[in-house]
Amino acid sequence: MTPENFAEKLKTAMNNMGYKQIDLVNLAQKEGIPLGKSHISQYLSGKVRPRRDVLNWLTFALEVSPDYFDDEDRKPEEPSSYFRKSSKLDNVLYDVRGPVVELARQMELAGTHILKLNIGNPAPFGFRTPDEIIYDMSSQLTECEGYSDSKGLFSARKAIMQYAQLKKLPNVTMEDIYTGNGVSELINLSMSALLDNGDEILIPSPDYPLWTACATLAGGKAVHYICNEENNWYPDIDDIRAKINSRTKAIVVINPNNPTGVLYPLEILQQIVDLAREHKLIIFSDEIYDRLVMDDLQHTSIASLADDLFCVTFSGLSKSHMIAGYRVGWMILSGNKKLASDYIQGINMLSNMRLCSNVPGQSIIQTALGGHQSVNNYIIPTGRLYQQRNFIYDAIERIPGLSAVKPQAAFYIFPKLDIKRFNIHDDEQFALDLLKEKKVLIVHGKGFNWPDPDHFRIVYLPRIEILSECMEKIADFLSVYKQK
Repeated sequence: MTPENFAEKLKTAMNNMGYKQIDLVNLAQKEGIPLGKSHISQYLSGKVRPRRDVLNWLTFALEVSPDYFDDEDRKPEEPSSYFRKSSKLDNVLYDVRGPVVELARQMELAGTHILKLNIGNPAPFGFRTPDEIIYDMSSQLTECEGYSDSKGLFSARKAIMQYAQLKKLPNVTMEDIYTGNGVSELINLSMSALLDNGDEILIPSPDYPLWTACATLAGGKAVHYICNEENNWYPDIDDIRAKINSRTKAIVVINPNNPTGVLYPLEILQQIVDLAREHKLIIFSDEIYDRLVMDDLQHTSIASLADDLFCVTFSGLSKSHMIAGYRVGWMILSGNKKLASDYIQGINMLSNMRLCSNVPGQSIIQTALGGHQSVNNYIIPTGRLYQQRNFIYDAIERIPGLSAVKPQAAFYIFPKLDIKRFNIHDDEQFALDLLKEKKVLIVHGKGFNWPDPDHFRIVYLPRIEILSECMEKIADFLSVYKQK
């Protein structure tokens, strides 16, 4: 785009916001952006275009789309020569890293400091990988230069099998264990191997959105069953029952749950097993947070209650050992595998096609599962996660118009907004408004396939000093907020 065309677009955007040059200068000064009146005068005169960092900030300040100032002078290509994304992606959403996060990225490029409560990544918040894991990986690197077996190293799968035995998963052998580049890869693999076009799979609402995205991408239909906030966010068994039909192939259970942080009790898990047994469903159980349970509660693997059913259980080290970047996950097949012999062939085919998962990551599984569990220090009453959980819950309860169910596991809480008080009809807009006004980044509830615009997720990994600053900003924001 020429400076002249940029100048016209800049004038239009400023007029739409009712801004004069001095308004932009004052706003830039508050944000620490090096932008003076002389700069703006040159932009508006059509003499020069701003640098990329200033351009990013102008996009944010003037509330225009990320491509508003893009070059439109190029001659459009013929439509037939466009490379477009696959139509399979049309209904795939993953707002944990969606438009709100993209705006936050632009703001950071423009020099704005963002307080991030949006993603469960322990390392940036001072949670360190246990020293023995780093030592063991570095000591084995020269032995991890080649491919492993497609399912994983013997030592890794042996340790996972022994862990499965401790969790009382029935009928598990070494051949039933698959390592993956995080649980995410294995969720995608398991959905691709199972679902034909039109097949239905029951997924909780709210959910971890990768489940819905992968089921949709595989050609299946994600049918969301409601988790009831009035009943501690437990799955609504009657709602599950009402949504089962002849096309239903499986049910997904996320326990402990993301985004609510709730742990399911034995009686709820048993009712889900009973439904799966009655309707011959596969049970997929996402248990990545099973070692992050507080309040002296105990996690039960749902597969341990279903030796006559076919179950697939997912877990890994990303959260419990604070090594999300190492991408270490696994998947365990258990129960009556005769019911799924053809499906297992499909899993094996896809597993072979990706050759193997990250071998250095696999090399530490035995140490991680067999050694000292440092995560236990975080979840006792004197531990960081425990204290941060209590702080964030109490802080939410003190803010008029906010409420929450106290989480029992993981490091998430899913507060409820009084939508009448704040006139909220679009929760993504709420997240955008909070980001623009207070520089606090959260994920809106619809990003987790929650149907109403009345929730958002907070990650309480930051230390209490940071959480306190964030909650003060949220309280101040909500004290005057009314959605337009």
